[in-house]
Amino acid sequence: MPRILIIDDEKSIRHTLKEILEFENYQVDQAEDGPAGLDLLIQQKYDVVLCDIKMPKMDGLEVLERARTLAPDAAFIMVSAHGNIETAVEATKKGAFDFLPKPPDLNRLLVTVRNALDRSKLVTETKTLKKKLATTKGSEMVGASAALGPCAKPSKR
Repeated sequence: MPRILIIDDEKSIRHTLKEILEFENYQVDQAEDGPAGLDLLIQQKYDVVLCDIKMPKMDGLEVLERARTLAPDAAFIMVSAHGNIETAVEATKKGAFDFLPKPPDLNRLLVTVRNALDRSKLVTETKTLKKKLATTKGSEMVGASAALGPCAKPSKR
């Protein structure tokens, strides 16, 4: 089951997003500010993080920057009532998957979360395939058989 972290200083927003996402069968955790969210990212692997931009203690863009090293595979969706195009562009440059205005439109939120999960899945599969490919490089087939054809060289043992 996909895991989602919501980092937002507004309890009502966290609660509403949690209910919506749990109804869609996602496992959801919450953090009330940036430092608490980073602590959860250290403790647990998340597929998607919904993060408010304007928060006390640490703003969402700073959380995003720090989280890139803690949870590089997590897709960050930035959420803000105070956002503008410049903020959205800056968030995207820092690695955010998408930017949603607050309060988020339910359909757009769910589509964005699904797309972020698809991206996370593809990133994970790519890393797995690259590891498998790296371990098979330099491996040569040893032996001779009619099925191998004329290129096969018999092993000298």
